[in-house]
Amino acid sequence: RGRLKIAAAVMAARCRLAARFHRVHGTNVRLDASRTRATRVESFANGLCFSQEPLAPGQVFLVEIEEKELGWCGHLRVGLTAHDPQSLEVVPEYSLPDLVNMGDTWVFAITRSHNRVTADGEEARARGPPWEPFLLIERVRIPRDALVGRSRPGRYSHILDDLYKANVLPATARRSRIGVLYALQPDGTADMHIIINGEDMGPSARHLPATRPLYAVVDVFASTKSVRVIPVEYGFPSLQTLCRLVIQKHVVHRLAIDGLDLPPPLKSFCKHE
Repeated sequence: RGRLKIAAAVMAARCRLAARFHRVHGTNVRLDASRTRATRVESFANGLCFSQEPLAPGQVFLVEIEEKELGWCGHLRVGLTAHDPQSLEVVPEYSLPDLVNMGDTWVFAITRSHNRVTADGEEARARGPPWEPFLLIERVRIPRDALVGRSRPGRYSHILDDLYKANVLPATARRSRIGVLYALQPDGTADMHIIINGEDMGPSARHLPATRPLYAVVDVFASTKSVRVIPVEYGFPSLQTLCRLVIQKHVVHRLAIDGLDLPPPLKSFCKHE
């Protein structure tokens, strides 16, 4: 039991460290001071970002779409790469096809629909009940609530909390949450999975080299203007998360947090689901 607690604590620390963007990114990307928010400042390309650290097996790198930009065709792209971002002489203009053409990279374009990937002759997997508290992918068990993007509550939305919780957004909408992870397979390789608002889209790529470090790829492309990394708790919750739970427990509804004497960043964190 002691070893399991230590392993959980190590995983939690690793996830918090990886829940930010790498310093290496596309020329049109601007990161905030915490490197958890990436914004494409002009054009529609050169928006490539990477996770700060390579992902562990079963570790999801999750982002929320914060801003959209009208006038462009195409949406967010996510995936994995075995290329260390630090080793890139030039960050490619596009994840598809430029980074993928370099090899050892697997990227999936998010669309308004048709995101589920199935192999030839394979039927789409049945969706699990949306109220299940955990998403199960292979042997990976992820708290579902953090994975689901929902529209921002309105002035009286606390009256409709049950409806609000069921209001799952379309894949490319603002506040939609998109994640990527890889799951180990018996043959020693890995399958890449894309998660959209708490739903597993199935293996988007198979036979990834699990023995090599794999970084998350997030391409802030076209109509996607800005994304924010959402930390996903594994093992023990952080002190920050525990404080948020206490604050949420003692307010009438989420909008009441605005009236508290707290720093704006803490208010924003407390209001996030």
